[in-house]
Amino acid sequence: MSNYILREVKTKEDERKWLYVDRALYKDYPNWVCPLDSDILGVFDPEHNKKFQEGEAIRWYVEDSATGKAVARIAAFYDQSTVTESGYDQPTGGCGFFECPDSQEIANMLFDAAREWLAAHGMEAMDGPINFGSRDSWWGLLVEGFEYQPLYANPYNPPYYKHLFEDYGFQNFFNQNSYIWRAASDALSDIALEKARRVLSNPEYKIKDVSNTDLAEAAEQLRTIYNKAWSLFTGVKPMSKEEAQKLMQTLRPIIDPNLIYFAYHNDEPIGFFVMVPDMNRVIGKFGGKFGLWQKLQLMWDLKVRKASDRVFGIIFGITPEFQGKGIESAIMTYIHDTYVLTGRSPYKEFEFAWIGDFNPVMNRMIERYVCATRHKMHTTYRYLFDRTKEFTRCPRVGFRKREKSEQSE
Repeated sequence: MSNYILREVKTKEDERKWLYVDRALYKDYPNWVCPLDSDILGVFDPEHNKKFQEGEAIRWYVEDSATGKAVARIAAFYDQSTVTESGYDQPTGGCGFFECPDSQEIANMLFDAAREWLAAHGMEAMDGPINFGSRDSWWGLLVEGFEYQPLYANPYNPPYYKHLFEDYGFQNFFNQNSYIWRAASDALSDIALEKARRVLSNPEYKIKDVSNTDLAEAAEQLRTIYNKAWSLFTGVKPMSKEEAQKLMQTLRPIIDPNLIYFAYHNDEPIGFFVMVPDMNRVIGKFGGKFGLWQKLQLMWDLKVRKASDRVFGIIFGITPEFQGKGIESAIMTYIHDTYVLTGRSPYKEFEFAWIGDFNPVMNRMIERYVCATRHKMHTTYRYLFDRTKEFTRCPRVGFRKREKSEQSE
């Protein structure tokens, strides 16, 4: 390893080298889409990432001393507000943004640096590859579905990364499934279709897109449904009004009102599907840049040219009392009948990502009621620093009992 030097990112030049490692590694991978530089750098900017309020992050790259070029990289981080949350049996940090040639020696150099730094900060395990932020971005190692282009902000990596992680000692903590629904050819099952037709023929139920709805109102409806649908799961925090409004405002530039649907029972919101055109279909040509010119191009491609033929399912939910009654199938049938079959839709594929194997209920819902097919899988690995400690996979999501005060509301 005398030809390689591990360097910490300290200067702007270091950061540039760290950032550009992926360009060289993926030149022979046609399905890889270059991420936007601003998306990656924003993760490590304390002014943009609130995780720095209770955490720290560090980055390294491996330099070839003969050429001075950076050939590999990694980041390590921890956040005190989450290191001991549900599913963490010990203080656990993370590593991510890992890029490396097919060399276990170089990979070990990076993993060792991350492990030693995290241990020095009180951590006893590290998960990877993960994000120093929300789980919906840059989380997990692609282990199935290399033949497909990744969704926006979803990881894509060479197949050999799996053995680099596992040969170091990382173990499978949980898998994240991605599902695809091809609107023109994937039919609902007879059972799902029967439930959908029953819902759609009942005047008590309505399904509408947000084309005639104020986004602030849509955000509040989403929050109401989300908190009912997810608040009974352990480890899930209720969505605040500010978070719901921020989500909608963040999505506003790329929103297609034909892709956000709400289901109502007697005019009360009971379910939603929030989807957006997948930006990875159009941003590859930007080479990571996202200045004014690229933003104008993006708007033109999405809004005018309709250049994205794929939909990214951002978030969805059905309130508990209506789960299993066909609401999910009814929404997809409504989309199919009123949007796809009418020829108004430019989209061929609908993808739903980040459905953990620790949540069998959600996986069954997507498979049985949406009738989508799993076509990608990412793995989140865990490495225990105490190699004698027993490893356990992430526990399955469970309902937590309502408090009496909640039940009486």
